[in-house]
Amino acid sequence: MNRRNFLQSIAPAALAVAGRRRLFGQGMATRGVRPAPRPKFSGRPWPVAFTDVAAEAGLRAPTIYGDESVKRYIVEANGPGIAFYDYDQDGWLDVFVPSGTRWEGFPPGQEPTNHLYRNNRDGTFTDVTDRAGLRRSGWCYGVCVGDYDNDGYDDLFLTYYGRNCLYHNNGDGTFTEVTRKAGLEQSRPRYGAGCTFVDYDRDGYLDLFVARYIDLDLKHTPVGGESRYCRFQGVPVNCGPLGLPQETCSLYHNNGDGTFTEVTRKAGIAAAGTRWALTAVAFDYNNDGWPDIFVACDSSPNLLFRNRHDGTFVEVGMEAGCAVNGDGHEQAGMGVGVGDYDADGYFDLFLPHFADDTPILYHSVKGEFFDDVTDAAGLAVNTQYICWGADFADLDNDGWLDIFHVTGSVYPEVEKVHPEYPYKTPRVVYRNLANGGFEEVSSRCGAAVLEPHSSRGCAFGDFDNDGNLDVLILNLGEPPSLLKNHNASRHHWLSVKAVGTRSNRSAIGARITVAAGGRRQIREVLSGSSYISQSDLRQHFGLGGSGTVDEVEVRWPSGHVERVRNLPADRFIRIEEGRGVVAAEPARPRTPSRRK
Repeated sequence: MNRRNFLQSIAPAALAVAGRRRLFGQGMATRGVRPAPRPKFSGRPWPVAFTDVAAEAGLRAPTIYGDESVKRYIVEANGPGIAFYDYDQDGWLDVFVPSGTRWEGFPPGQEPTNHLYRNNRDGTFTDVTDRAGLRRSGWCYGVCVGDYDNDGYDDLFLTYYGRNCLYHNNGDGTFTEVTRKAGLEQSRPRYGAGCTFVDYDRDGYLDLFVARYIDLDLKHTPVGGESRYCRFQGVPVNCGPLGLPQETCSLYHNNGDGTFTEVTRKAGIAAAGTRWALTAVAFDYNNDGWPDIFVACDSSPNLLFRNRHDGTFVEVGMEAGCAVNGDGHEQAGMGVGVGDYDADGYFDLFLPHFADDTPILYHSVKGEFFDDVTDAAGLAVNTQYICWGADFADLDNDGWLDIFHVTGSVYPEVEKVHPEYPYKTPRVVYRNLANGGFEEVSSRCGAAVLEPHSSRGCAFGDFDNDGNLDVLILNLGEPPSLLKNHNASRHHWLSVKAVGTRSNRSAIGARITVAAGGRRQIREVLSGSSYISQSDLRQHFGLGGSGTVDEVEVRWPSGHVERVRNLPADRFIRIEEGRGVVAAEPARPRTPSRRK
């Protein structure tokens, strides 16, 4: 019996054991494990330091999400994602920051709102929320972008505890809310979480997958401390998700006329049943040319929907080895990073988890299944944090993907009794050692990484177009952090913007391969990832010491494969399907502010 058949055979039993184990848990799944011993530091210099430039850049509005000292319901505790989003297609990353509210409400005119900040191209941003028509109060959670009508401007989808929202990008700096018109209106309020645009049938139009967290009715939900699932380390806290009803995910097919039709049951998504689902991301895990969908689930087995090439999916998380960890335990999956960290041509997964547990690194074995290699990769050294947004990112441009993730507790009440469980905690950075392993370098990244915050979503992109990846972070009760990457390595890089013609205009699902210096690296254009967040649609490649690029290959969602050769490094290039490279620009110096 091969591994796949073995995993498939034990799946029903594993799920049953997981269900029984939850009866003895608290609010979240956690194994109560101690951190692994830290290996001796490699001694290799780490050239990257971050500074938080959010305040001087103009990102000053705090994210309001319930009371800061107590969280009565899980709605207040989890918090939203965040987005790097070039909404005006000028080649400079703008910023979208979701917001929540408070149960007691606010005086008229003082309600907190989501914020859209336009990049002024000089290191600063201007708040254009009102001009753009995006002012809205409520419990906003997930954010993903994609050009669903192929008009050349990426549209914006937001999930809510309440009713989700689709904003059509009008191309003139404004948005129109079209949720009902597009057929995405919900019949009742629900707890939306992650979302991802995906052209699952490769017809050239972006479809939409939506994950949901809890089937939550606050009229019948206990307040913190009222059940055994509402205590942490003996302290009364908000309840859930254990003890609260799970929810379903939905898939909506794009009709090609600006509307969607729900195909959840028809496409096989409903057959997976319910989960406490959070972050959803679509990518081609088995390299068959068709996008699959992975969902990181909190305290329940993760989901992996394999595309069957006929408009349907089959859920294979357990048999593929990425539903639970190597010991068969479900974990508290909040976020997920997708990347080929060992450059073998297949995408791996990194999921951070709850306190007293390790994160997990799922290594893809030739796209057939995933192995839990957390311990072997040196990633079991931190178990003290509650972890959220995460991704693989080449922070030093050496050609190997590093890992960055954010942390923050959901229980502000606990540290008053147990100081060892603080509400605000630092960020964590692991450098890729290029041998299958990682080592933590957080303390070498500067004060901005070590500063404590209760963070949630994070997004990755080069906001100042200097050739280094920066990090945007959502902090509860505070303004966001914008971590500028000061990379002293002098390594080369390449940034690729793909634009579809036969494929969807956003090129979501396009597989980009860069060959340079004797190595090949892959990326895929993703809608949604990290923790219910959106990173730059441009794909960034560190090239180490290679000053030229031998080849860039794009496998478009349409199936067309395009190759361009012999390109200079240190460029932002734009590749249009069927036309090759249509623009190539070097790193851009700052220009005078163009504030409006």
